[in-house]
Amino acid sequence: MAQFYDFSCPDIKGENITMANYRGKVVLVVNVASKCGFTPQYKGLETLYQTHKDQGLVILGFPCNQFAGQEPGTPDEISSFCSLTYGVSFPLFSKIDVNGSDTHPLYAFLKQQAKGVLGTEAIKWNFTKFLIDKTGAVVDRYAPATTPEDLGPKIKELLA
Repeated sequence: MAQFYDFSCPDIKGENITMANYRGKVVLVVNVASKCGFTPQYKGLETLYQTHKDQGLVILGFPCNQFAGQEPGTPDEISSFCSLTYGVSFPLFSKIDVNGSDTHPLYAFLKQQAKGVLGTEAIKWNFTKFLIDKTGAVVDRYAPATTPEDLGPKIKELLA
């Protein structure tokens, strides 16, 4: 049976990164977009990352253009936007599909491990979040409207 650590993805610069690099850390995986109503969550995600990275939190941003074309940029444009607009320093990955026939295998795994409302697997929109504990177990899935600040207590619990 697959585990979170079995997957790898190209980062925003195209370098292949294995999720095994994050073994022993609490990981928050988020499908992100630069032109979405939820885009300001980048600020909260970065604050969460800065607050807890030294205790073992890592946030992984996966740009996705599947929702109303809200992530049309190139890797350089996405990286610059995130850095200049929100000071993002957590890892960003190459643009992926989170739904449909070209769903990235990591997202197929995450959706199977933590289903959405009424047992659905499909990602409904940008900024859906998956929380993974230090052992690689998918703890929960959070809706786009769930803010990074809302996740603080659960992340603190997992880091303890």
